[in-house]
Amino acid sequence: MYTHGVTVTCDELFERLEALNIATTTVQHPPVFTVEEAKQHRGILEGTHIKNLFLRNKKRKMWLVVALEDRAIDLKSLGKRIGAGHVSFARPERLQQYLGVEPGAVTPFGLINDREQHVQVVLDAGVLNEDPVHCHPLTNTMTTAIRGEDLLKFIEACGHRYQLVDFDEAST
Repeated sequence: MYTHGVTVTCDELFERLEALNIATTTVQHPPVFTVEEAKQHRGILEGTHIKNLFLRNKKRKMWLVVALEDRAIDLKSLGKRIGAGHVSFARPERLQQYLGVEPGAVTPFGLINDREQHVQVVLDAGVLNEDPVHCHPLTNTMTTAIRGEDLLKFIEACGHRYQLVDFDEAST
């Protein structure tokens, strides 16, 4: 079974972002587990707000889907569109195993813990339309703002490729 080793802390994540010359700002808030809760607690934060889906298919491959927070996503059509077949939500144990986070804290920053690049990344193209992009920094008690191009830089620095999907286009 795959084990990723030691999970990176929030402080270590911020150190890595600084080492990559990526500027961020972070706000604290009560723990949030849903988009609705996040909207209640975040106040006015300009930019793009996201939701993150951690998925797996029957072959045990893993995907992190980063989408606009209000985007309706049909898992059946998404699975076909990204070449994954049937996908479903992964169990919390897998989330911890691969991204080092708990439910409610799913984030593209979790890719720092997927050192063997087991997780495939799918980005909703709409996420990059407005800066900054707001993400949890490995915990659901904070929100970190990062420029879209810097988020892509971070993903690549973690050794991951990403698939950019235009969710506004009709799927085939």
